[in-house]
Amino acid sequence: MNHFYFAGGGTGGHIYPALAVAQELLRVEPNCKITFFCSQRPIDTRVLGTTGYRFIPLPVGGFSANPIKFLMFVKSVIAAKKMVKKIILEDKNGKNVVFSVGGFVSTGPVLAAKSLDIPVAMLNVDSIPGKANTFLAKYAKDIFVQFEKTKNYFGLNNKKVKVTGCPLRRDFFKPDVSGIVESLALSPKKKILLVTGASGGALNVNNAIGYLLDRLEIFEQTWQIVHLAGISHYDAVRALYRRCPISHKILDYCDDMPSLLAASDLVIGRAGAMSIAEFAASCTPAICLPYPYHKDMHQRQNAKFLVDAGCAVMVDDLCDTEKTAALLWPVLCEIMSNDEKRETMRRKCAEIAAPDAAAAIVKKILSY
Repeated sequence: MNHFYFAGGGTGGHIYPALAVAQELLRVEPNCKITFFCSQRPIDTRVLGTTGYRFIPLPVGGFSANPIKFLMFVKSVIAAKKMVKKIILEDKNGKNVVFSVGGFVSTGPVLAAKSLDIPVAMLNVDSIPGKANTFLAKYAKDIFVQFEKTKNYFGLNNKKVKVTGCPLRRDFFKPDVSGIVESLALSPKKKILLVTGASGGALNVNNAIGYLLDRLEIFEQTWQIVHLAGISHYDAVRALYRRCPISHKILDYCDDMPSLLAASDLVIGRAGAMSIAEFAASCTPAICLPYPYHKDMHQRQNAKFLVDAGCAVMVDDLCDTEKTAALLWPVLCEIMSNDEKRETMRRKCAEIAAPDAAAAIVKKILSY
């Protein structure tokens, strides 16, 4: 029996593409076994705990340039490598493949695979590879990416790169729009503005929208807001909406993003690679506020993909609530007021969606 080990986690952007590939693997090869080596962050347990897959959190700390913390990181990777190697050997499978999806927690499993001569495939959905994927690329047989420009960042390993798009769960292509509207007690007669900071929420986005709630009163008759606050920001966002004049629903998290995005008429969010792919697949016009604290500013490059395709508008997060809100308001007001513009953006999304990404990846790794 073939066994596929997925390595990585820490954010929904790492976990959900892996789940899409796992889902496709089981469709094509129903008897295969799936294991996830993930991080110890709550999001990993929350998402993977509902899937039925075996998942094993690895105690790998974050990378740091601080000498003491770096030493601790190296020790944790070595320990994770030993742990993974032991598990794979005890599993006694037929063919094994390690599928790395990014994040430093993937380092131990990839190094374990290398020591056991097990093939490694890598998925990099961000426009600019992170440190872990850049370091581990030399061990991969194939590197699957979302954007053509990503090839340039893998140097000598760029011949391994295959542009497939970002794999998404099949739910994204069969959403239950009426079901999500009913379950959230939303009005089927009003348009939906979705505000999201991805799996962890986004404080600056939350605050900018909170600052604009009074102005949004002009859309009270035709629009409603669904705000995904993030677990740690839920209470603060509820406080922002205490006197909000427009109909709204505040959630800490949503387990059915495919349906919620498909039901939405406009989404405001960050520009993580997974979010970008989801916006396109759902044909949802977007206003992207790229995360401003990454040194490589890779979310700006992610967002540019949608902007250049005509699917989104990019607004800078200036790390100041009033200044960011001042930039956001005219863009938001224009798109909410213009049905024709939103419809054009929706059509453009359909042109760049990659519904076959998971199938293309699975076809390749099954050939190993």
